[in-house]
Amino acid sequence: MSTPAKLRIIFDNHTVHKLLLPSGIPSSLQDLKLVIQSTFSTPDGFTLMYQDMEFGGQFFTLTSIEDVQDMGTLKVVQVEPVIVNLSTVEEKADNLPESDGLSSTSLTSQDTVLLSSSSDESPSYRSQPWPRQFEIPPFSFDTQLMLEAGIRAYHSNGTLLNNPKVTSSVLEKLAERIFQYTAYPTGIQVMNVVEALVEKYPCLKEPGSFNGMYGWQQRIKYKMGNYRAKVRGLQIACPELEVNSSRKMTSSPKGLKRPKKAEVNYLPSPLQLGETKETMEEERVVLLTEVKKANNDKIISEKMEKTFPYRRLEVVNRMPAVPDVMERWPAIFYESQVKQEFKRITTKHLDRTFLTKMDFYTPKLLTIFKFKGGTAGTKMKTMLESLSQQQIDSGDAVIRCLIHFLGESTEELIKDYQNVSKDVIEQDIKDSVIKILVLGNAAEGAPPTDVIIVIDGTEVLGGCKTLTNACILLMGFVYSLNLSYPPKLKYAFEVFQKLLLELDDLKFSPKVDSLRRKLLM
Repeated sequence: MSTPAKLRIIFDNHTVHKLLLPSGIPSSLQDLKLVIQSTFSTPDGFTLMYQDMEFGGQFFTLTSIEDVQDMGTLKVVQVEPVIVNLSTVEEKADNLPESDGLSSTSLTSQDTVLLSSSSDESPSYRSQPWPRQFEIPPFSFDTQLMLEAGIRAYHSNGTLLNNPKVTSSVLEKLAERIFQYTAYPTGIQVMNVVEALVEKYPCLKEPGSFNGMYGWQQRIKYKMGNYRAKVRGLQIACPELEVNSSRKMTSSPKGLKRPKKAEVNYLPSPLQLGETKETMEEERVVLLTEVKKANNDKIISEKMEKTFPYRRLEVVNRMPAVPDVMERWPAIFYESQVKQEFKRITTKHLDRTFLTKMDFYTPKLLTIFKFKGGTAGTKMKTMLESLSQQQIDSGDAVIRCLIHFLGESTEELIKDYQNVSKDVIEQDIKDSVIKILVLGNAAEGAPPTDVIIVIDGTEVLGGCKTLTNACILLMGFVYSLNLSYPPKLKYAFEVFQKLLLELDDLKFSPKVDSLRRKLLM
């Protein structure tokens, strides 16, 4: 086993983190980038620099993993897209080679070309999840002047700034920035905002409060309610607010439709310019024809992307049964589209994020499992012995042991079959709410002959190859179909979501938080 390593990661002048690598330094630069991106939710498009002590601690561009040493320091540098302003060259346009990808009509005066991703159009819905470090936005010029004066007074004699005009201006800007991430921030997220605010502007601490933050927490909660009302009053399409308007909302707070699993685009808005529900329905009908064609993944992906807001509104509002969704949106049950739909909803890569964190935690998890006693420990011992003899896939063993460790039953999620045909399991499929069926043969160490995901008595996807892959895709279905977690597996799914997919990883149940702390020791 590789020697564990630690790295110091610098993001900016005020943000420095420690990166723990239980399995040692990754074997390639790309793997290291994936670990950093997954651990700290770093956006795509960054480069790494390493600190070279031979040159007095100066930073150099990292081009080889061999330059990364245990206890070393790396700096994450975001790469800005290159923007080129093109002057009028209409008389030269005809001589441009076709490979330049620019027609003569695109070369009119002062056009702007974004070179970072010419083929990807930015969607109209949110593109970023809630940040690990909430960045306080800049305020208006006069507010900024008063805040700077307040900071000087605070550092000089501890005076706190109590100015209603400043408070109002700050709340308005904070509400705008929060709404970019979510219309319904959780209490933990509001607390993140307040902590960032008083850290940057300590003069805004609340006098008389035990931590100087309670008053700001309440103000932001009320302000977000007012801000949502303001957006509704603009009479623009905003489904995530319309679905909870007073005309449609039930009398119980539980009737509110809002993100519960850190969905960034729970109800994206709006439809693209010029599109209506009627045109989207026409696109859906065309999509039914496209899915019947061979080697048509590109067209299917484009149409699934285009119809995403329309489809999402249907899934969340109408809560259709799985067979109905399969009839209207068959492409959503393709493995590739499960992953793409998950990314549209959460902005995260499904399989890459899950597998990266699982690989990261596996060595520590196996150590934790070995020392577990009681009934769960006995069940895990047999599984770990099979793993040591290479009779079972390591990821599958970890998932089964994880469920036992959390005090839940693997039979609630997984059902194994040996040497049976699919005809024999038809009744089990009809009786299952959420289940993964693993079909195998009697040969030791042989991989499963099939792995099937069942939801609401319907086989939604077969050929998953491994239990690990089935769990990944099942999480994709939970998000794309807006499903609730099985009550008897709430801790296992919480680990899948918060530890392995890093969604809403600010608050944990006591049991999962205990496991998280052990993994970080």
